[in-house]
Amino acid sequence: MYQVIARKYRPQTFAELISQEHVRTTLENAISQNRIAHGYIFSGQRGTGKTTVARIMARCLNCEKGPTITPCGVCASCTEIAAGSGMDVIEIDAASNRGINEMRELRENVRFRPARDRYKVFIVDEAHQITSEAFNALLKTLEEPPEWVVFMLCTTETHKIPSTIASRCQQFSFRSVDFAELVARMEWIIQQEGITADSEVLSVLAQAGEGSVRDSLSALDQAIACCGNKLEGKQVRELLGMFSLDSLGVVAKALGERDTKAMLDVVADLEANGRSLQHFARELARYFRNLLVVRIEGKPTRLVAASPPEQERMLDAAQQFSEDDLTRDLKLALDLFRDLQSSLQPRLHLEMGLLRLIHAGRLQPIEEAIAALGGSGKPAAPPPKAAPPKPASAASTAPPAVPTDGDFRTRLIATLHESKLTHVADAVGRSEVVETPAEVTFTAPKMNHMFLKGQEFEAVVQRVAGRTVRITLKVGEAAAAAVPAPKPAAAKDEAAERALAHPEVKRIQELFPESQVRQVRNLKESET
Repeated sequence: MYQVIARKYRPQTFAELISQEHVRTTLENAISQNRIAHGYIFSGQRGTGKTTVARIMARCLNCEKGPTITPCGVCASCTEIAAGSGMDVIEIDAASNRGINEMRELRENVRFRPARDRYKVFIVDEAHQITSEAFNALLKTLEEPPEWVVFMLCTTETHKIPSTIASRCQQFSFRSVDFAELVARMEWIIQQEGITADSEVLSVLAQAGEGSVRDSLSALDQAIACCGNKLEGKQVRELLGMFSLDSLGVVAKALGERDTKAMLDVVADLEANGRSLQHFARELARYFRNLLVVRIEGKPTRLVAASPPEQERMLDAAQQFSEDDLTRDLKLALDLFRDLQSSLQPRLHLEMGLLRLIHAGRLQPIEEAIAALGGSGKPAAPPPKAAPPKPASAASTAPPAVPTDGDFRTRLIATLHESKLTHVADAVGRSEVVETPAEVTFTAPKMNHMFLKGQEFEAVVQRVAGRTVRITLKVGEAAAAAVPAPKPAAAKDEAAERALAHPEVKRIQELFPESQVRQVRNLKESET
């Protein structure tokens, strides 16, 4: 009878284990020093070797030559445990044996010595599914078991194990299997099976497992069943529903070129080929994450589950984006994937999400918007530099500047007051104004620039000048002869005087020396 690859090549000794050196080293030392604990908790994601290590541990403890870190593999105990039929190694599936009655039966079983072997080992899979009452029934036994009993609890959700149980066991956290080690393991397996496959196939299978050896080997089994003894990358991708760098790169290219039509074409192609839109959104989020990582690293890295040639292509694609761009795109892609999980119109959501990626890139960063307040209003314009001195001959031909401290500026301020643009008039009053036949230049503190903009202000300037002029804003200190602002009309009122004398008002005036109190209103009088 055919045996699947994941079971056929299941590690039988610690030496065959991959990517779990911290677990291996600790357990080997414990066996060598004869410091065997009565309870262990093996936690980690699926397919990383938790139950496999539990079985290896049981073989090490019960081998005829043991306890040893290198079980012989030929004695009755080793062969039976490997086959899952050891009489003193009891494996319990807690997903279907999670109640208090099963735990009471286990507790009764603990009392009896092993029938043949050195230890009676209980391996409990999916231990987090045991009920609270069942854990309570097991608590005392787990705390003080007989000397011949060893418990091994395997779980993918260690946070669901009660602290009273966890505190009585040694805990080991299993890591996701490293991408390179998983590829090397599968390469060895296909050599044993007589399968030919290129590096792209192994990379695709390793990515499909997402750090799980069992999932990757199951995908390998499926690929062999579909494609035979010769595996090709394109066929395996289509079989597993995965997307190539080329298909994901279309999105990156459209994003870089701000091509909205190309984005819609991507969705149309997915629909036409019957591809999963949710799966595409997930792969897109992972793609942006990988682009961000290689953009930060600047070279191939083990942080990305992809072969070096694939990472080089990702690095080329990432160069057209900044880290901020990729961070924003990753967040939007994750939001899109989340929304698609419950969407009744997945195509509509995907189209909207891809278009949002483009439009979000057109938004001006807040830093640039703030910096623009200090310039002429153009985004991210640097402060103007002083022009180099002109030769005397050139200066003589330039139109003479008309001083306007007492003329143009005064008329402009008066007109702004008449137009109810009081704040703008105050800003002009704190500015130095120079008028030429073709240009009016305002030199003002940066905080006043926001008022010296807009269509209304420009219209008033043109009206006062009596001709079309160019308006230029420059950063500078407050004008020496600023026009004094009128005193608050309510300052003579007793209530106004009390308000102005309030400590909080004084503190604000100290923080903002140029601030003005325009009006003081008595709220009690307003109510009446």
